[in-house]
Amino acid sequence: MNAEIIDQLKTHVGVNGLPYAIPIHPNLVHLTLGLFILGILFDFVGVLFPLQTLVFKFLAIKAVRSNFFDVGWYNILGSAIISFFTVTAGFYEIMLANPPSDMKSAWGLQAMETMLWHGVGGVLLLALIVGMTVWRGLQRYVWCKDESQQVQWSYLFSGFAIMFLMYLHGTLGAQLAAEFGVHNTADMLLRLGQNPNTLLK
Repeated sequence: MNAEIIDQLKTHVGVNGLPYAIPIHPNLVHLTLGLFILGILFDFVGVLFPLQTLVFKFLAIKAVRSNFFDVGWYNILGSAIISFFTVTAGFYEIMLANPPSDMKSAWGLQAMETMLWHGVGGVLLLALIVGMTVWRGLQRYVWCKDESQQVQWSYLFSGFAIMFLMYLHGTLGAQLAAEFGVHNTADMLLRLGQNPNTLLK
């Protein structure tokens, strides 16, 4: 039954292997990454705020410590919300993927292995981002609500560790598009023996 549904979906796809012109998942990925990274960085600046007050005064920037923590909180919350859509779009686009079976990535993985690791990694990162958001919310509204420093150092270190995992995970996704041509319109046209320079003007 599931195979029939997937086959029906594949009959309505374009050259890039999707029923729409531009893949959704990569665009949502960058939104997820940007919001998460900004959230951690603004919290980091908020923690170091007492060391930077002279710099802000010198640059005539009116900065309040709590504002940095506000930006950190809303960015991490936004990242958690958008991540559900990012992972959903990723699994939908993986279902429609038709990767080559005779190639290996720079990491020595075949396309199906890369997709598997990328899918599992996406679910893991979703869980970590949601966990960080809950942790951040507890610090903001319960544990540190009456303190000038709204986040713990352990939270920030965890955030930087997750950024490293995001880098590894993102590299797998980049390999799917760049090395295996998954949902890459120009790559698909080349495989069909057509010239993308004339067709994609």
